[in-house]
Amino acid sequence: MSDSSGAQTLPPSVERVLNYFRSLGREEKMQALVAYSKRLEPVPERFKVLPREAFSVPECMTPVDLFPEEREGRMHFYADVNARQSPTVAAFLAVLFQAVNDQTPATILAIPSDFVRQLMEGIGLAARESGLNAILTRVKRYAATATAT
Repeated sequence: MSDSSGAQTLPPSVERVLNYFRSLGREEKMQALVAYSKRLEPVPERFKVLPREAFSVPECMTPVDLFPEEREGRMHFYADVNARQSPTVAAFLAVLFQAVNDQTPATILAIPSDFVRQLMEGIGLAARESGLNAILTRVKRYAATATAT
């Protein structure tokens, strides 16, 4: 997405999430992540019977499976991750899904490449960035595929 000057603009749903996290101090951000880790939508039964290897994100140290669904030109994502063992990953997924679920593939593709860094800035989770970026890349790949079909 770009404005009339050609500059990249954030989709409103993504901008809201980033503005919220930017407004928080380190401790508040950590508390928000804990709260978000409990909000991850459960994976519907229809996805649990699918072969996991097609949906796993091997670049992430935490075992995570991403399930995309397209409905009437909009995307919806579910993730299977052990939130108790990996609350940071679960929180990131919940935050990301809040921004992208039920949005168009174009909205998802407009997420900035530094989304993870912006979201996690100042909380000392740099070791997690590679895996979280892999998750974002996978979500964007699903959106690109949906756009192409």
